[in-house]
Amino acid sequence: MLQLLLTLTFVILLAWFFANAEVHIEGDAGWAANLPTWRIENHWLLDLFWGGRAMTGYHAYVFSFIAIFFHFPIFFLAQWSWNMEARIIASVMLFWIAEDYLWFVINPAFGWRRFRPEFAVWHRYWAFGAPVDYWLFSILGTALFWISY
Repeated sequence: MLQLLLTLTFVILLAWFFANAEVHIEGDAGWAANLPTWRIENHWLLDLFWGGRAMTGYHAYVFSFIAIFFHFPIFFLAQWSWNMEARIIASVMLFWIAEDYLWFVINPAFGWRRFRPEFAVWHRYWAFGAPVDYWLFSILGTALFWISY
């Protein structure tokens, strides 16, 4: 149980720092709207795997970086297992939920009161006051954490 709590705390801490960095990078224009990067706005695969959001060069590199970063311990220790992989994927899911929400909370142009579909237009699908991705990642992440421990 202690290991799980430490993992969750560390993931949230990482998300907080990264959310702060992204607020400084993106400012008041979420989902890299004003960044000098390539964008693919519409494609059926984006609807299927990306929640209908645009794919940008910025996000392609950031998402890859985070995935590699969370896998670093298995390369550093030269140990891999299905349990460890499940824990890593669950941690990445928790990271993105927390980081995205914290981006709103920390960002002076938004704040938690503007965490709504009319302001976060890049999140196309919402349910019960949050993007559908949050619910999906919460369910899958919880299952993966449970399996991994």
